[in-house]
Amino acid sequence: MALELDQAASPSLTHDIVRWISQEYHDMNGSSIQTLESPPTAAEFAQLVHISRPVVIKGFQIPALKRWTDDYLQTKLQDRIISVAITPNGQADAIAAGPGGRLFFVEPFIEKVSMGKLLEQLNAEQNSDNLSASYLQSQNGNIYSSRFFESPNDDSSEFDALREDVPSNIPWVTEALGRNPDAVNLWIGNSKSITSIHSDPYENIYTVIRGSKHFTLLPPCEGWCLHERMYPHAVYGHTDNSNCLSVIPSSDTPQVRWSSVINPDLPGSLPPEAHPLHVTLEAGDTLYLPVGWWHYVQQSGPTTIALNWWYDAEVRGMNWIWLSLLRGSGDVPSGNDETDTR
Repeated sequence: MALELDQAASPSLTHDIVRWISQEYHDMNGSSIQTLESPPTAAEFAQLVHISRPVVIKGFQIPALKRWTDDYLQTKLQDRIISVAITPNGQADAIAAGPGGRLFFVEPFIEKVSMGKLLEQLNAEQNSDNLSASYLQSQNGNIYSSRFFESPNDDSSEFDALREDVPSNIPWVTEALGRNPDAVNLWIGNSKSITSIHSDPYENIYTVIRGSKHFTLLPPCEGWCLHERMYPHAVYGHTDNSNCLSVIPSSDTPQVRWSSVINPDLPGSLPPEAHPLHVTLEAGDTLYLPVGWWHYVQQSGPTTIALNWWYDAEVRGMNWIWLSLLRGSGDVPSGNDETDTR
């Protein structure tokens, strides 16, 4: 009987403990984000990783910051075809309603265009509410992947021509972590481009080249505020020769665990106990985003360009276990459960 009582009480007890951890973390750390006026040394960055809080870093200079005008990008890439995500509303990799009103985790339609065409589309979309949203956000190491460090000649990229402007690694990060990046990514969008809230298993160095990026951040201990659910997988696509994008359910893809909070900035989207942090990056600013931190990203400007370096998280020791515990284990409810008050 005692065991049965313990088991019955455990969900509530776990919920209370996670809330306590969340409040204690906020009481000890507050809502401020540290800003460094110059890049840290490897030893200083190792300390930042140990603390595991976001930090804005000024003065990280790379060639792309000064060179990447529209004309330069088009000249370098010429007519090379690149992969661009297309969605009806700018939200790729996000929850959307599909057939029968069911909710799906929906990946974007991928369109192959030239850099010139992408920049043209971004400018046109900025001035129209009737056009789909384009976002270069392939996230697969589209500048450099991990293969580059093993065999550079085998790591082909749609953006080979831009590599001379982008370092393959960041020395003070690589030295501190003892490893090269797993991926270096290029992001190009406009004010319609939105990244739904999620967390990554990476130490993330994110630099804005042009425009502004607006981050809403929550620490790993507040993952409970985001009400993760399991959603069937789908992709955006064209049906019946229509130019409009529709949600097309996948037949052989596992369900996806994702936050049911569509926009954490809307009043009432998060519980009152949540403590979101807000930070805006301008051109030349860099954000260190630690592993496990939840982030929702918007941008402003007709064309916003950013680069990021993903370094694999350290899975030895207790840190990864704590992150898994804070995210929660066990059965995750369905996002289409009609009895779910969310």
